[in-house]
Order: sequence, then C-alpha cells, then structure tokens
Amino acid sequence: MSFRSRGFASARVAAVLSILLGVAGLCAANMVFAADAAAGQAAYALCASCHGASGEGNLAMNSPKLAGQGGWYIRRQLEAYQNGTRGTATGDTFGMQMRPMAMTIAGPDAVENLIAYITTLADTLVEATVTGDVAAGKIAYAVCAACHGQAAEGNEQLGGPRLAGQNDWYLIRQIANYNDGLRGYDPSDIFGNQMRPMAMTINGAKAANDVVAYINSLR
Repeated sequence: MSFRSRGFASARVAAVLSILLGVAGLCAANMVFAADAAAGQAAYALCASCHGASGEGNLAMNSPKLAGQGGWYIRRQLEAYQNGTRGTATGDTFGMQMRPMAMTIAGPDAVENLIAYITTLADTLVEATVTGDVAAGKIAYAVCAACHGQAAEGNEQLGGPRLAGQNDWYLIRQIANYNDGLRGYDPSDIFGNQMRPMAMTINGAKAANDVVAYINSLR
C-alpha cells in the first residue's frame, strides 16, 4: 500500500472513530440526564406543603396548581426564581416566598427529576371562584389566544403557558402582577417582557374577571 493510500485509510478510520465517539458521548449524556421521577417525588414533598399533594394548588397558601402544566413552563419559572428575574420585585410577597423554595432544588438534574414527577400528577378539575361576563371575556381573550392557544392549551414555541384548568384566583393575581410591575420587570425576562403589555390590555378588575371567566369555560 502506498503512503498516500495509507494516509487516506487512516483519515477514514479517524473519521469513523470520531463519529462513534460522538454517538457514544450523546448516549452517555442521555444516560446521565435521564430524569428520575421517583427522586422527583421525594423532592416534591417540600412543594406539596403549599401546592398540594396532587399539585392541585392551594388558595390558603397562595400556591397555584402545577398538575397539568407543561414541564417546559415549570422549568422556566423555577429558573426565573433561581436567577432572580422573578420573586425579587418589591411588593411581590408571594414571589419572595417562592424564591427560597426554588433555591432548594439544586442543579439541573434535580429540576428535571422534580418536573418528571410533577408531570405524572393527574390533572383534576379545580373549583371555579371567579365569575364574570363570559361573552365579553371571549372578545378580550382574542389577544391572549395568539400565544396561549384558542383553547388556552398553551404553546411552548411562543412561550405561552397553559391557562385552561389553572386556579382562576391565581390567573387574576398574575394579571395584576404584570400590570403592577411585579412580573416582567427584569430586562432579561424575555417572555415576561412580552406578556406585560398584553396584560395591560386587560384594564381593571371587571375586565380581568371577564377574561378569566371565559378561560374557566374552556376547562
């Protein structure tokens, strides 16, 4: 075999080895980061004290429903609390209560384990507490539908979480939080910055009640 042929063969072997090592690396990464719902269940014990054993939410503790929400959105909110883009605004009492709880979830693997468990929780119907003009709310919801979906089912690509089935009192509070600058206040919070002007189109308590009453009708 000529020197040139040997060099070509060596290059091919090196290329094949590179591909095999890359595949092995991806497999190893997937093994390392495989979420463990059982570990997440143990970690959820702390969350359950406020969010409920079944993730159903708890008005007395001002904690929203987690069951039925997209894992991608739960991840984003945990990261927001951890990096300070949520729960650090003056006056956000409930956000400030949640932030240290989020800090107890140490590392991305722990976050994924917790999410893996939360997404196993049954999405049960919660009691409606908000009443309003559903027809008027449907008209106002047209702005929301662009990101949250026609049936309030959520849209990961556009960053809009699921609203249907969420505790209605929590939705009312979040509309107020965006309007009052308690959410979407940090320049690095891209989705919060997008949401804040949308929330401002819902002007006043009646308008908020109407749109949430309509969202309740979508459950």
